[in-house]
Amino acid sequence: MSHRKLEGKIALVTGSSRGIGRAIAERLSRDGASLVINYIKHEEKARELAAVIEQAGGRAKVVQADVAKAADVELLFDQAMSQFGRIDIVVNNAGVRFSKKIAEITEEEFDRFFSINLKGTFLVCQQAARRVESGGRIVNISTTMTRMMVPDFGLYSASKAAVDQITRAMARELGARNITVNAVAPGPTNTDLFREGKTTEQIEQMGQAASLGRIAEVHDIADVVAFLVSDDARWISGQTIHANGGLI
Repeated sequence: MSHRKLEGKIALVTGSSRGIGRAIAERLSRDGASLVINYIKHEEKARELAAVIEQAGGRAKVVQADVAKAADVELLFDQAMSQFGRIDIVVNNAGVRFSKKIAEITEEEFDRFFSINLKGTFLVCQQAARRVESGGRIVNISTTMTRMMVPDFGLYSASKAAVDQITRAMARELGARNITVNAVAPGPTNTDLFREGKTTEQIEQMGQAASLGRIAEVHDIADVVAFLVSDDARWISGQTIHANGGLI
């Protein structure tokens, strides 16, 4: 008998061509799940990840979709169902970060940003609510910044605070089908996007602000997600887990 906790499960991870999303996809594959890898721009990296998974004996399907567009999200789920016949796990990872003072944000920037981070999460959650198998798992990626007063990240934090509330509402809506819905809120995490524009000294200072004295690596976040989608977390739902090394 296999000891892989997700053997036979089908997992869809949005924004999984790189960064935290890629780490989550790799970890769930190692635990036995077949993967639907979603990307919008980085096709080469998405197909590279699929090849890595398949070379290790796993199964993967690559699907391009813009989560901010309802038709794309519906197609993403259609292709997942066509390839694998079911969906057991959805990890809502796709999103963008945005750093700008509230007083300087334009209406166009507000609309674009919320379209991706909030509308995108909503559209994926909506399809997940309709299509995830009973007993399934939904995990949304939030941020620790929702509980901090961080200058220049007000819009980003606001979009993720809304994600937290969607998580809580969905947990109650889907509980009768034994589907758990949770959010994971990382702190600073070592990705290309996070490092962009920062000096080594700045990153070290951010790491020292955490109780464990460093920033996260992507596998730190992926391991928390892997726990939440496993049967070990069957009694956890409607929660936002702050995976930040004791930052707050």
